[in-house]
Amino acid sequence: MERKKGMGCFLSCCGPFCEPNIYSDPVTYYTALHIAVLRNQPDMVELLVQHGADINRRDRIHESSPLDLASEEPERLPCLQRLLDLGADINAADKHGKTALLHALASSDGVQIHTTENIRLLLEGETVEGDPEEVKMINRFCFQATQLLMAHGANPSECPSYDSLTHICLKSFRLHFPLLCFLLQSGASYNCSLHGPSCWSGFDIIFEQLCSHLSKSEDDSFSVDLLQKAETVVDLMVASAQAVKLPSNFEINLSGCRFHKDRIQMLFNHLKQLERSPGSLKHLCRVYLRQHLRPWPVDVKVKALPLPDRLKKYLLMDQNGAM
Repeated sequence: MERKKGMGCFLSCCGPFCEPNIYSDPVTYYTALHIAVLRNQPDMVELLVQHGADINRRDRIHESSPLDLASEEPERLPCLQRLLDLGADINAADKHGKTALLHALASSDGVQIHTTENIRLLLEGETVEGDPEEVKMINRFCFQATQLLMAHGANPSECPSYDSLTHICLKSFRLHFPLLCFLLQSGASYNCSLHGPSCWSGFDIIFEQLCSHLSKSEDDSFSVDLLQKAETVVDLMVASAQAVKLPSNFEINLSGCRFHKDRIQMLFNHLKQLERSPGSLKHLCRVYLRQHLRPWPVDVKVKALPLPDRLKKYLLMDQNGAM
C-alpha cells in the first residue's frame, strides 16, 4: 500500500512533465502503460490509468494495446485482470484485425496453449452490446477460439466453478446457448469434472436459472424461447452419458414462476425417472454412436451413415425425430 501511495505521489508531483500518453520508448514507441504491463506491474497500470493514461492506446510499430501485451504471456495475468477491471476495450483490434483474445491464442507454441487462464478471462468479457454485426463477428470468433482450445485438450468443466467455461455458459445459457451446445456436443462434462454433481451440476444450474428468469419475466414469448433452450440443453446433457447423474438434493421451486409451471415440472419428473431407470437400448446406442463420431460437428458424419432418416434425426437430437 505504501509503495502504491509513493508511486501516486511521484506521478502527481511530476505534473505536466509526466504525460502518461507520450511514447516514452524511442525504439518500440511504447507508452508508460505498455511498459508497466511488460514489467507486470498491475499497481502501476492502475495508477497510470487514474492519472490519465489512455488504456486502449496502441504503439506506433505493431499497434499493440496494453491489453494485447497482457494477454500474450501467462505471467502478465495480473495486469490482464487489472486492465479488464479498469474497462479496457476487449474487442478492439490492431491493424491486422487481431483482438486481445487472438493475441492470447497466438502466443501458443502450436502444441500446448499456455495462456488458458488469460483466454478464459477474455471469453467471459466477450459478451458485449453494440453493432449487431460486430457482436456476431465477436461471438463467431469466440466460438472458433473455443473449438481450438477443445482441440488442444482443454477441460472446460474444471473446478472451481469460476474456472469452468461450461459453468459460465450454463449460468448464462440464454446468452451463450450456441457455445454451450457446442461444448456439450464436444463431450464437455455437464458436472464438475473433478468432484461430480456434488460440486456443481448442469441440471441444477439450468433449472435454477430457468425458474429465476421465469419468476421475473412478464413476456410469454421470452419465456417460450427460454424454455425451449433449456429443454435442448437438458436433452444434450442426457444424451452425453449412459446414465443421468443428478445432485443428491436436486429439487426445484416453482412457486415464483409465472409461466409454464406444468411443463417445467414434467421436465423435472422426466429427469428423475431417467435417474431411477436403466438407459434404454436406443439411448445407449445414441450415446455410443455420438461419442465415436466426435470431434464436433457430427451432423455431416451422421447424415453420411446408412441409416433411416428418422434414426438420423434421433442421433442429431432433432426434436421432431424423437422416437
